[in-house]
Amino acid sequence: MAEPAATTVRSGCTGATHIFLVHGVCHGGWCWYKVAARLRRLRPLAAGRVVAPDLAASGVDDRRLREVLTFRDYSAPLLDALRSLPDGERAVVVGHSLGGLSVALAAEEFPDKVAAAVFLCAYMPDCMSPPGHVVLQVNRRFWSLGRQLKWPRGQ
Repeated sequence: MAEPAATTVRSGCTGATHIFLVHGVCHGGWCWYKVAARLRRLRPLAAGRVVAPDLAASGVDDRRLREVLTFRDYSAPLLDALRSLPDGERAVVVGHSLGGLSVALAAEEFPDKVAAAVFLCAYMPDCMSPPGHVVLQVNRRFWSLGRQLKWPRGQ
């Protein structure tokens, strides 16, 4: 098996001292374990500052989904982690899938703590619509596609 290509990590985000990796729906922080390990090897001084929190009712978070009433509640572990950063410390926040909406909320709520918001195959709200608009649009397209599919008989 070939060795992976060498990777250079450059920080174009002045003052970014943390990396938060935000999972998507039906996942937990565990889904980032390989990425987090690689980042820790590439940036040994930041090893303890690469964090993949479990959002509410996800991963090892004890809450049940029915206890999470709002999207802000769902994103609370990320928001609390950012809130706890000491003054002057900033983070690059990476979101995958539905985690993109949590990243957008965090960037809006803590502009002084978020050095960069990265949307990796993620929902990304626009500035004109409510945050849930993008999810509604994807669902509408998904269901209209489902109506167009024709299944063979007997299946």
